[in-house]
Amino acid sequence: MPRGPSNWPSFLLPIPLLTSLQVCKSENCKNGDSSVALFHRLLLWTCPAECDYTCQHIITDMRISSDPPLPIVQFHGKWPFHRILGMQEPLSVIFSLLNYAAHYQGLHKIRKFIPESYPLRKYYVNLAYVGMVSWIASSIFHTRDFQLTEELDYFGAGANVLYGLYYTPVRVFRLDKGGARAKSVVRAWTTLCIILFLAHITYLKYYSWDYTYNMAANIAAGILQNAMWTWFSITRYRESKRMWAVWPGLVVAWVMIAMSLELLDFPPIGGHLDAHALWHLGTVFPTVLFYNFLLKDSQNDIAGARLKA
Repeated sequence: MPRGPSNWPSFLLPIPLLTSLQVCKSENCKNGDSSVALFHRLLLWTCPAECDYTCQHIITDMRISSDPPLPIVQFHGKWPFHRILGMQEPLSVIFSLLNYAAHYQGLHKIRKFIPESYPLRKYYVNLAYVGMVSWIASSIFHTRDFQLTEELDYFGAGANVLYGLYYTPVRVFRLDKGGARAKSVVRAWTTLCIILFLAHITYLKYYSWDYTYNMAANIAAGILQNAMWTWFSITRYRESKRMWAVWPGLVVAWVMIAMSLELLDFPPIGGHLDAHALWHLGTVFPTVLFYNFLLKDSQNDIAGARLKA
């Protein structure tokens, strides 16, 4: 998604928007940001940004009310949303916070019901922390879209996906149970994942802010972990015949369906609900279900170890 108007040369802006922006700024921005409401200024809305927002919606309303109605168009690569309390995409903010709450609840369950002595507990605790940080970054970005908030959102999402790829083979192949050789493998895998993440953010930050590359990298990491969890669900269910063993497979299927909503890319319904917001909403339930699986799986593993003792 291209960045905001401050990064776009004037010849790339639609002529009606460019013209109305020039008029709005010349008439309203002579005294700086004094015309901007205080609670908007707290979210760093400036007078030029207010003009940009207002002009987008004037043009959108004119297109909708024309005879025949004209389709809604994007500005600066984004649909025109109706802000609430200064938040640019309020539903995406709310749904991001719901995902944060799902990880927070998962962290609470892990700490309460899984003993500290359980070797996988630290991986699950870190999963919750990474998830919470990434969704806070997402909520900030959808509140106000700046270069910094966009970078935080992308780096947080990348960390979330890559951490999923990191701990998945540790659980699926039980690398935590092995001896010295398994520990060496885990250390090497940890080092590799850290290097990959640092290389990823370095490439995006200092070489090329490439949306296609970023999407491809996240999809590749997601496919790998999804394949492992699908295989785990099939084999584990065949062995145990317990329904909770298939939950990771259900989570994978649910997330893939939710992700496909991104392909729709329709104008926001009512000025608020678009495909991206639905994608964020669609990841809340599978997150809750997956933490419930981690809890069941850990308790089953601990009970089995006690029986063998």
